[in-house]
Amino acid sequence: MWIVVVGLLAGIVIGLAFPIIVPLAFAQYLSIALLAALDTVFGGARAGLEGKFVPATFVTGLLTNAVLAGLLTYIGNKLGVPLYYAALFAFGYRIFQNLGTIRHLLVDRWIKSRSKLHQSSL
Repeated sequence: MWIVVVGLLAGIVIGLAFPIIVPLAFAQYLSIALLAALDTVFGGARAGLEGKFVPATFVTGLLTNAVLAGLLTYIGNKLGVPLYYAALFAFGYRIFQNLGTIRHLLVDRWIKSRSKLHQSSL
């Protein structure tokens, strides 16, 4: 799970150190790719906390999400229909769902560690 956090932090640092100007034509694709990556990162963090993290699943999920989101955006642009909204909604929903689960898992661990600490001091 720590590799996910380290990779995210490294990406943020690199992005801030080397700012890149993205042409407007690619802005939708970049925003969807970013959401796909964040969805995968939060899903990987959740799986890590649950003890179910599999690196191959993480990598294939990242690639599959990015390709599908990019494809939806491309097809939508060709048809003149904003299909990327479907990906925005799906990834946004899953990010908040995973974040909520991560929060619950961390709070549960914190409560359990405090109760063990309290019991051992008695």
